[in-house]
Amino acid sequence: MILYPAIDLKDGQCVRLLRGEMEAATVFGDDPAAQAAKFVDAGCEWVHLVDLNGAFAGQPVNAAAVEAILSAVDVPCQLGGGIRDMATIEMWLNKGLARVILGTVAVENPDLVREAARAFPGRVAVGIDARKGRVATKGWAEETDVMVTDLAGSFEDAGVAAIIYTDIDRDGAMGGPNIEATEALARAVSIPVIASGGVSRMSDLTALRDTGVIAGAISGRALYDGAIDLAEALAVLR
Repeated sequence: MILYPAIDLKDGQCVRLLRGEMEAATVFGDDPAAQAAKFVDAGCEWVHLVDLNGAFAGQPVNAAAVEAILSAVDVPCQLGGGIRDMATIEMWLNKGLARVILGTVAVENPDLVREAARAFPGRVAVGIDARKGRVATKGWAEETDVMVTDLAGSFEDAGVAAIIYTDIDRDGAMGGPNIEATEALARAVSIPVIASGGVSRMSDLTALRDTGVIAGAISGRALYDGAIDLAEALAVLR
């Protein structure tokens, strides 16, 4: 199971939100590229990036910070937030991102996800963010009646590289991930599932790994707070 350290970008800074609320942002640093380099020095294989302003704006906002990170590290990076058309997908992949994460458009324009996954094999992931099993969009500001498993299943034949599943109620709350729901999703689809939201201690990571079906886990706040030591966690997961 791959551990993805997370860098959430708001106004050019590294932050963590509590349950997706922009007003509940904790700033962890004002040099995202230096933070990414620290994660790489600890041995991570990937870095997970989120353009929080972009998720609300529907277009890239923290592009300068993302580009600085891409220049500073030599491991693959994936980015979500505000990527809602083919031009933006192409722009980011051409700038050196390994993978784009499509969230809102997966609900509103699933044909774009299919087109992008065909055009860029292995480089398009779907981000599914949910409250109580129902998908939320536009930076989690809008809730839908779409069920997580239905949305994930609709992309079974699309060639997407991964599904990043976030339980919004767990995100940033340091209360542990929703292992049961994440495992159920991973068993329901053949697409690799990456867990996000609430990963706050080493035992969360080993519990996710021990399901045998979860491909990856994303952690942010726990790494900044020191609740999880990244180098130690990577060693255990290896």
